[in-house]
Amino acid sequence: MKENHISASVIKRLPRYYRFLGELKKQEITRISSGELASLMNLNASQIRQDLNCFGGFGQQGYGYNVEMLYNGIGEILGLNTPTRAIMLGVGKLGIVVAENMNFKKQGFELVGAFDVDPNVLGKTVAGLKVRSVDELEAFCKEYKPTAAFMCVPSSAAPDLSEKLIELGVTGFWNFSHYDIGIKHPEVSVENVHFGDTLMRLSYKIKSKNK
Repeated sequence: MKENHISASVIKRLPRYYRFLGELKKQEITRISSGELASLMNLNASQIRQDLNCFGGFGQQGYGYNVEMLYNGIGEILGLNTPTRAIMLGVGKLGIVVAENMNFKKQGFELVGAFDVDPNVLGKTVAGLKVRSVDELEAFCKEYKPTAAFMCVPSSAAPDLSEKLIELGVTGFWNFSHYDIGIKHPEVSVENVHFGDTLMRLSYKIKSKNK
């Protein structure tokens, strides 16, 4: 099934299903009903059935879902079985935290390169990778052909850098800058990460409950 037939809200829920099913696997639970899964995830059972039916359905009436089969199936839908080559742009404090604390392979990526412009970090090793100069970006991309970029750069650097990366074949961005790459380039896939937005949503939730 083509992804453009699936709503963004369904795609957004898939990683959460995957996480919960992974925990069920660790507990050696082999079967679960949509109602039981809904209770664990604080969702509606019909919502779960509708979501999974978008991909052909995984359950059997009267049986529920085979946990391992559903876990593996969602992993395949998310593309976790064939890691995407990725590079990191910006290896400052944020970039180091992201590079050294994320299990990229578990999330479907292989980090193959790290780049910066700061001479103080060039040549250092981060997450097992030597930090290279951005000047080496073109040659590196031609050799290793990464298709994803993790952008931990200032918003002022993001426009030119994203343009160059798209020219070099990058089609997906995990974007920590405040520059919205997708506005100018709707053809690429972008996940924007704004920590401030999540804090403001938390502020709203707290205040609304205390009214």
